[in-house]
Amino acid sequence: MIGNCQSLTYTGRVPPPRRRRPATSEEAAALSSDLRLRMIRMTFDRPLTNKELARRLGKDPATTLHHVRKLVAAGFLEAMPPRAGNRGAKEIPYRSTKLSWELDNSENAVAVGEAMLHAFLGEVADIGLGDVDQSRLVVTVDPEELKQRLEALMEELAAQPVKPDVPRVAIYLAVYPGD
Repeated sequence: MIGNCQSLTYTGRVPPPRRRRPATSEEAAALSSDLRLRMIRMTFDRPLTNKELARRLGKDPATTLHHVRKLVAAGFLEAMPPRAGNRGAKEIPYRSTKLSWELDNSENAVAVGEAMLHAFLGEVADIGLGDVDQSRLVVTVDPEELKQRLEALMEELAAQPVKPDVPRVAIYLAVYPGD
């Protein structure tokens, strides 16, 4: 179910799909990890240090640092200015560049799709199923038209500026044959 989308008006016209550039092999490899996808999402609107990421993901800092370095090298995370941490240690926060939303991953659909599914399942496991609003529906519709309409909605939502007083929500969407 898509919640309050009162600002949207469906006119019957589906905008042309946005042109995204194909992911490079390095970018596709970076996106084929559920842990890295979760790190990109976690740093969407607030920079986090490697230690903060490790704590939130329940991983050791060495593991997350390996993934952070891959994401930085592929352009998905950017280092922010260092800051002083506990006991004066230098900490480097990282923020998402939002590059993942600009890419066409169709050539790597299986690997990236599997990582997306596992990232979703990990996030649901962390928050608990009680906090997930789910819907399931089988419809008769042209799959391409549905994909374009959903993509237009996602593009509109992604383009909205971050508002500190509005809660963040994550969306996982899957469209598959209903047979």
